[in-house]
Amino acid sequence: MDANNRMPARDAEGYLVEPTEWDEDVAAHLARELDIDLEDDHWDVIRYMRTLYDDRRVAPDARHIIKHLEERYPGAGRKRLFELFPYGYPAQACKIAGMKRPRAWSTG
Repeated sequence: MDANNRMPARDAEGYLVEPTEWDEDVAAHLARELDIDLEDDHWDVIRYMRTLYDDRRVAPDARHIIKHLEERYPGAGRKRLFELFPYGYPAQACKIAGMKRPRAWSTG
């Protein structure tokens, strides 16, 4: 958020128009709007998504996030992703992580 606590511009669906304007305060605000209480695993996924975004400049596919979660939850990465973001990876995780709306995605 900017110095005046204003949210960056968003599109009609609530995704950031410019992902570089994202920060963790923006993530916390977006999570509150989506009724998600961010816990350690949420932050782990969000920060990992941002790392991948910084490298590739596109929202990472859910399969990459599932693989990341598999390291902590062997055999249950997909299940854990949907426990964290029950209304879907693009609708919640991508939005909170400050991604533009993905054009297409895999749910793993």
